[in-house]
Amino acid sequence: LPVVFTGDGAAAGSYGYTNSGYSVYEEENDRLTESLRTKVSAIKSLSIEIGTEVKNQNKMLSEMENDFDSTGGLLGATMGRLRTLSRGSQTKLLCYMMLFSLFVFFVIYWIIKLR
Repeated sequence: LPVVFTGDGAAAGSYGYTNSGYSVYEEENDRLTESLRTKVSAIKSLSIEIGTEVKNQNKMLSEMENDFDSTGGLLGATMGRLRTLSRGSQTKLLCYMMLFSLFVFFVIYWIIKLR
C-alpha cells in the first residue's frame, strides 16, 4: 500500500499533526489541570477555615459586648452611689474610701512589681 504524504511531510491520515506531539500537549494539560485542581481545593479549604474563624470571632465579640454592657451598668450604679454619698454630709467617709482605694491600688502594684 502506498502512503500519501501532505505538503508538510506528515501522512495524509494524521490530519496535519502527529500523535506523539498531541499526547505531549495532552499530558501537560492534564498535569496543569491537576495542579489547578489542587490549588482550588487548597483555597476552598482555606476559605472554609476563614469562615469558621470569623464566626468564632463574631461570637466572642458578641459575648465581650455583653460583658462590657454589664460592667458599664455596674460601674454606672457604683458612680450613682458615690454621687449620693458625696451629696450627703459624709465627706469624711468618702475621703477614707478614696484613701483606702489608693492604698489597695499601690499594694497590688507593689505585688505585681515584685514578680
